[in-house]
Amino acid sequence: MKKSVFLLLLFVIMITSCQQADKSNGILAFSEMADEEMIPVTRQQGGTPLMPIDNKKVVKKKIIKDGRIDLKVGNVEAAKARVDSIVKEYGAYYSSEKLNNTDWETSYNLTLRIPFVHFESFITAIEQGKGEVLYKEIDARDVTEQFIDLETRLQNKRTYAQKYMDLLKKAKSVKEILEIEENIRHIEEEIESTSGRLKYLNDLVDYSTLKLNIHKKKDFKYNPDKRDKFSERIKQSLSKGWFGFVDFLLDLVMIWPFWIIVVLIIYFFKKLRRKRKQNKE
Repeated sequence: MKKSVFLLLLFVIMITSCQQADKSNGILAFSEMADEEMIPVTRQQGGTPLMPIDNKKVVKKKIIKDGRIDLKVGNVEAAKARVDSIVKEYGAYYSSEKLNNTDWETSYNLTLRIPFVHFESFITAIEQGKGEVLYKEIDARDVTEQFIDLETRLQNKRTYAQKYMDLLKKAKSVKEILEIEENIRHIEEEIESTSGRLKYLNDLVDYSTLKLNIHKKKDFKYNPDKRDKFSERIKQSLSKGWFGFVDFLLDLVMIWPFWIIVVLIIYFFKKLRRKRKQNKE
């Protein structure tokens, strides 16, 4: 009887300990799951954690594009009219326009400023027209670093200018006021110079430059020089001859000191010869 009671108590203790172990395991598993949910970790497919994402601001590139195209056409005026229509379509403009019309060639030398976003489309439209492209060159320059440097310098100079303005309000003597105003003037000149450079770079970035040459070779034609009538040429020859003779006389008069020297030399030479003849006699 005592033995059976003992076995029953032992059985109850074992069941109780198992239930507590299950509870403790459940709590531990829950805490681990909670920890995993509270601390999210980004993993690759292989389970390796990824590096933290860097949310730095992406700097917009500043690119300057320039181009040169030499286009041979059959009709220069028609080609120029087509370029005019393309210029209007893409919001471009001429910065210079030059027409050359010689005996052997007719050509337009054009410098165009084209919005950067339309630069490639503009060139494609030019190439699709009637004519042969003899030369093409496109250059791209990255001025992002230069642009950022100028902006940083401009910001710093404006900060210094504001500090000097604050010091000017606190100045007590005339000497201090003059020194601070001189520093402010110098910084303002630098600010204007830097702002102008930034504006110039912005213009080069916003509007690309294209130098376009449109030309057509002409067939050679002999054009003799026009001459005056024979009677008119005789008159011109007589007139030129008379004026030449007058100029010759004036040149002789102009060197009158030389003639005096020549006369004196001849006089002394003759006098010397006479003395020699007298001595011989």
